Amino acid sequence: MPRITTGRLADVHVGEGRLVVLGATYFFFVMTSWFILRPIRDELAVAAGISRLPWLFTGTLAATLVCQPLFASLVRRLSPKRFIPIAYRFFLANLLAFYALTRWLPAADQTALGLAFFWWTNVFNLFVISVFWGFMADVCDPEQARRLFGLIAIGGTIGAIVGTAVTASLVERIGTVNLLLASAVLLELAVQTVRRFPERATGTATPSLGADPRPVGGGIWAGLTHVARSRYLAAIALYLVLYTIGSTFLYFEQADIVGKHIADRAARTAFLAWLELGSQSLTALTQAFVTGRMMKWLGVGVTLAVLPLASIGGFVTLATLPTIAVLTFVVVLRRASNFALTNPATEVLFTVVRREDKYKAKSFIETFVYRSGDQIGAWSFAGLLALGLTLPSIALVGAASSVLPLLIAFWLGAQQSAMARARAEGAEGDVAVTSGPPHPSAA
Repeated sequence: MPRITTGRLADVHVGEGRLVVLGATYFFFVMTSWFILRPIRDELAVAAGISRLPWLFTGTLAATLVCQPLFASLVRRLSPKRFIPIAYRFFLANLLAFYALTRWLPAADQTALGLAFFWWTNVFNLFVISVFWGFMADVCDPEQARRLFGLIAIGGTIGAIVGTAVTASLVERIGTVNLLLASAVLLELAVQTVRRFPERATGTATPSLGADPRPVGGGIWAGLTHVARSRYLAAIALYLVLYTIGSTFLYFEQADIVGKHIADRAARTAFLAWLELGSQSLTALTQAFVTGRMMKWLGVGVTLAVLPLASIGGFVTLATLPTIAVLTFVVVLRRASNFALTNPATEVLFTVVRREDKYKAKSFIETFVYRSGDQIGAWSFAGLLALGLTLPSIALVGAASSVLPLLIAFWLGAQQSAMARARAEGAEGDVAVTSGPPHPSAA
């Protein structure tokens, strides 16, 4: 396929331009919607205190467990361009309900509503983002993903910057509740963008680029069973669990340090928003100049290894100097590594699995498995505190937990490359995971 754009920022071939623009626009709306809400959620965590956070994470896992089979039932019956609007508008309706309840409920009931909002946002962000990347993995082949996912991800990073800037600059002027409406509008714009993706012509010798109009099919519990039967998918899940444990440890450290240094709630929300803004600004620069080149030249494995390395160094530094300045540095570095490098590289891993796994196994890993990692991290943190460990000592435990995902990263990179080569050499349809037993078509 001839190349039409070559330069520092892009390597886009003929017929891919529209998909890149639509993908980046879709991700922009999703991430702007979410990052308007994220500082609000984080402030609720700070206000609750680290002693209550394990229970907040338990509620999140329960909510995720309820939503996962409901989502799978949509996926098996409908095409992506049909089930994505349904899923997103469900969350949009939830946002409007939170807005109304915040306006109408008496102050005595606002605490319970805040807990529900914390649980809901933790389900919301994983589902809407996982659905986006599953859709893009369905649209793009492995070679396209290596070239284009970093470019597409820039749209989401700009959205994250816009969302956090909106919250940081407006929360003290218009109040938290009115920001929920802005988030809802942006989610609807994401739905309208999905509708504009061209549909792929199927049944031809050379299928056209675009969204596959066929239902995904399969069983409701296929995500669970396929992960259990595949070493490749299980390794992705383990990598994500270990990353999440480290993220949870850092989140608790953040809640404690920010709570001690900033007393005013609105000021805390603004600080957390500016913290996110710094992370996303560094992410945008990395995506523009590093991500695509790193995956193309060094491979997916090396790209995945950056985050564990950054985590080891960051946790050791935080253990030595547990100040708000060091916290800011560590959080910005780790989040930027995750958003700019780990997320696109992880999504490339899913381009070589069966189509059903791009939605079901992927969604299961990135929602239920991810939140299970939250649980392990939250209760492990609480247990370490109960044993008398200090926050700097727990930071060292976080550094130790980042060693194994460093090794997994290189193994996954080698497996993805081998499976992509097999697919390029003439495999028809979806490539089965070669490192484990073949998946059935339905479970």
